[in-house]
Amino acid sequence: MVLTGGICIGFAPIGLRLGLGELGPQGIAFWRYAFAAPLLLGLVFLIERRAPRPPNRFVLLAGTFFTLDIALWHWGLTLTTVSNATFIVNLGNVSVGFVAWLFLKERPTNIWFVAILLAVAGAAALSLGGEVGGKGDIRGDLLALGAALLVSGYMLCSKLARRRLGGIETIFWLTIVEVCVGGLILLLSGEPRLPATLNGFGVPLFLAVVVQIMGQGLIIAGLGRTPAAIAGVLVVVQPVVAAAISWVLFDEPLTALQAGGAVAILVAVWLSQRGKPVPID
Repeated sequence: MVLTGGICIGFAPIGLRLGLGELGPQGIAFWRYAFAAPLLLGLVFLIERRAPRPPNRFVLLAGTFFTLDIALWHWGLTLTTVSNATFIVNLGNVSVGFVAWLFLKERPTNIWFVAILLAVAGAAALSLGGEVGGKGDIRGDLLALGAALLVSGYMLCSKLARRRLGGIETIFWLTIVEVCVGGLILLLSGEPRLPATLNGFGVPLFLAVVVQIMGQGLIIAGLGRTPAAIAGVLVVVQPVVAAAISWVLFDEPLTALQAGGAVAILVAVWLSQRGKPVPID
């Protein structure tokens, strides 16, 4: 479930790229959350046969972390290169295991550390191994680093939230928090709140279904049954998916170094599942 969710999230940067003609990056994020919320509420009633239970504090924290992560990531992309920002943010995913080890006492297996090294090397090769698309800026890199830290907080709090709520309830309340925080960010950003035409809602609607409901929903559901350390490596598959889609849609073939990085990430995903972390008493 986590791996499939990571594959779905790989469509996020593609959708953002296609939708920027009608909305700004913060606007796309807000409408993604807004379209997903009522659909998720319907799924709660369909699956659970009842209204969603009240959220806990970990849901509120996770939703806030995630919304700020997306906001910083989008902001960082305007100040530094896409390759820099992508690599730095993915460091947040692979660091989830260390955060879970510290706070949840989930000790990873030895093979997990090998998977982490492969994942980091692969992400570096995939993100930084292509053509240089601009000049890096330390301000943008720091924003991406902040987003990476927020990713770790989001994954940790989401796993804690899943201990008392079902997967569909958790992603519903996360999305409600994201609508509130994302709406405030949109107001402060000064971006247009509505697209110029109705067609401008197409990309956010697509992202709501594929990325928010399917992607985030599957990851949250899977976190209830998957150690955080493994989940953090599994979601690193998303840049591989994004790169493959970009190759097809935008005629952006991978360099040999990038292709090697993609293979390294896939091997890391496979290795990360060889064994389960042992809880520390």
